[in-house]
Amino acid sequence: MSQRKIGVLLVNLGTPESPTTKDVRTYLREFLSDPRVIEVPKYIWFFILNLFVLTTRPKDSAKNYETVWTERGSPLLFITQDQAAALEKVLPENYEVVVAMRYGNPSIQKGLDELLAKKVDKIVILPLYPQYCAATTATVFDCAARTLKDRRYFPEIHMLSDYYRNPLYIEACKVQIEKALENATIDELVLSYHGMPKRTYDLGDPYYEQCVETTRLITEALGRSDIKITTVFQSKFGKIEWLKPYSFEYLPSLPSQGVKRVAVFCPGFSSDCLETIEEMGVENRDYFMEQGGEYYQFIPCLNTESLHIEMMKQIIVDSN
Repeated sequence: MSQRKIGVLLVNLGTPESPTTKDVRTYLREFLSDPRVIEVPKYIWFFILNLFVLTTRPKDSAKNYETVWTERGSPLLFITQDQAAALEKVLPENYEVVVAMRYGNPSIQKGLDELLAKKVDKIVILPLYPQYCAATTATVFDCAARTLKDRRYFPEIHMLSDYYRNPLYIEACKVQIEKALENATIDELVLSYHGMPKRTYDLGDPYYEQCVETTRLITEALGRSDIKITTVFQSKFGKIEWLKPYSFEYLPSLPSQGVKRVAVFCPGFSSDCLETIEEMGVENRDYFMEQGGEYYQFIPCLNTESLHIEMMKQIIVDSN
């Protein structure tokens, strides 16, 4: 009896086609039009988005994207592609791995079409978000469901929701941090997660608790009683209250408290991108150093580290 053919759709957030104002505007329009991302009545948000956000933000964002763009293009896209290639090498031969972006290209529709064309018997969708959030994980499900709803046939679909407690994920974070800090002396390790409006927490989204639990598990795995380990939230957008503490406020407050040597790691991101490389690697570093900081180390995301790929393999295979 032949083995079932399993398709894997590896989904990340997305990226503009290029670091130009035009392409960034196209990307932001799709991203910020998602009602899971912006939970504001549509008729109100439509005017805010088109009259204010999309007339100003794309130009500034394009300048930031230029700083992280490489010869291979967007780091988030090519790192995700590298992850898929590495994953396919360690999975059994009956697995096919395809990359998709929730916003931008390659789209989830294109990814699913590619797997269906390969006549797979089952599709496993892995959103590359360790912690579940309605604005990230759930919107992947929404998009996949919309893509498949009009099809006469599609195979068994299995969507994974989170992996923040997976032992290999925690071990991968531990190893990445230990490797980076091998020759460094720091006072504090700051674990930065993407922020969300506080209202989402009040409505019952488990994201905040999962981030806090991730920090607890990493702290336990590291066993470093000599340094303080803290959770912060980055990428605040708009004027409403978001999950706290904010990275841009917390980090520059440290030198006045005698904390002048820090390292920053982003456990909520599966691959380096604008929000890690530029925001946490440059922008927040500048805030910290301007207030008297002496040493700031940005630790890269898990990217294609072997334990990270092995974890993906494990949760995909275990889902069958």
